[in-house]
Amino acid sequence: MEMKETFTALLVEDSLSLGALYTEYLRGEGALVTQVNYGEDALRELAQWQPDILVLDIKLPDMSGMDILTQAQAQYPDTVVIMITAHGSIDIAVDAMRAGAFDFLVKPFDAKRLSITLRNARKQRQLVSLVSKYENSLPKSNYMGFIGESLAMQTVYKTIDCVANSKASVFIVGESGTGKEVCAQAVHHAGTRRDGPFIALNCASIPKDLIESEIFGHTKGAFTGAHASREGAASRAHGGTLFLDELCEMDLELQSKLLRFIQTGVFHRVGSAKEEQVDVRFVSATNRDPWEEVKAGRFREDLFYRLHVIPIELPPLRVRGKDILLLANKLLAEYSAEEGKVFTELSDEVRQLLLSYPWPGNVRQLQNVIRQVVVLNEGPSVTKEMLPMQIVSGAAAPAEATQSRVFGAASTIGQEAIAHETLAQETVAASEGADKALAMGNDEIVPLWIAEKQTIEAAIARCDGNVPKAAALLDISASTIYRKRQSWEEMERESLNA
Repeated sequence: MEMKETFTALLVEDSLSLGALYTEYLRGEGALVTQVNYGEDALRELAQWQPDILVLDIKLPDMSGMDILTQAQAQYPDTVVIMITAHGSIDIAVDAMRAGAFDFLVKPFDAKRLSITLRNARKQRQLVSLVSKYENSLPKSNYMGFIGESLAMQTVYKTIDCVANSKASVFIVGESGTGKEVCAQAVHHAGTRRDGPFIALNCASIPKDLIESEIFGHTKGAFTGAHASREGAASRAHGGTLFLDELCEMDLELQSKLLRFIQTGVFHRVGSAKEEQVDVRFVSATNRDPWEEVKAGRFREDLFYRLHVIPIELPPLRVRGKDILLLANKLLAEYSAEEGKVFTELSDEVRQLLLSYPWPGNVRQLQNVIRQVVVLNEGPSVTKEMLPMQIVSGAAAPAEATQSRVFGAASTIGQEAIAHETLAQETVAASEGADKALAMGNDEIVPLWIAEKQTIEAAIARCDGNVPKAAALLDISASTIYRKRQSWEEMERESLNA
């Protein structure tokens, strides 16, 4: 069903004939159109009123459309920008999309092609408006103990906000050092149980024969050494949150008792036949793949489905881009104050090394590195010589290929895990393939939308179908991928009907 509701559009096109044609196209979609021929006129119009859609030619008589795009993104973020040009190339597409353009059309294009782009642009504008009302703020760099403004972390923040007031169980997955307990505390403190207790239990650090007592408590004389009755974590968490860290380390026999407790809220202390009932919200975490543990027979499938209701996947530090520097600067200021030092900045060389290092220990490792630098050195600036040799030798120079990634893939994530490296290689290969095709004859040209489709689908495949994860690695929003999928379907139908 076509969207014919009225909207406003500013068309910036220096060709009078094409301007008249595109104006008719836009009016056919329900637009109230204002057309100008020069960049200065466009900036003057934007200063007076902000259109819903800005259709902007890249080559104008007095200035580049890219300059207008940059100003529009900075000053009028609610306006959706569609770039048009007769000089299409992958490089220009990358620059335009990175600068914030919604889409990129190469002349000549017909009314149907513009219609698809406009429909998708308006849908995204509505979505952005809803998200803005929900967030009521710019991307967060500090949230409930987290530091980071990357797309991957914004997704985590939004998920926490959505589930905080629910009673649904949350299952946090992430590598060691990514902040799983910080995430669990954020879920607790952001919700209605914030005034209740938050009880954390590390299932990997408690001996197998004591963990049941730690969870459920015991009575006096229940076992050797039980000289007095003791409340367990379940009782202490009544009215609040029980966080079970490293849950996949739990013994199978105890998993069955935990399952019954989760289902009924009822348990027995060790050595007691008396039932006790509590009101507890469960948050679990593991650094393993819980489904792989189920398939290996080390984790009960029924317990998995009981606890794995709302999954939250914490991204490793190596894929969070400039969050690394945000964290490093925050830690530097904090540790300098604690140690009575005067460190205030990271040198440019240190910044590049930190961005390039793969951080296998994630945030915890970064904390240790900054603490070591502050304790062992003096000076206002952190230099390369102050860093541990492990960081200097382990940091990989940013690959040249990252500059060719299509549609804003992050260029500073450095050396990644093997899976992420493979994804990057496939992304680069798709981009290089499109460049090569453009350089060859007409018979070998690959349409831009097909090259883009292949790139994004390769990323999704490498992430086992996880669209939000693929979007984070490509440094675009998941909604952009869904929107582009719809656009591809339209394009494919057009090709079949042609």
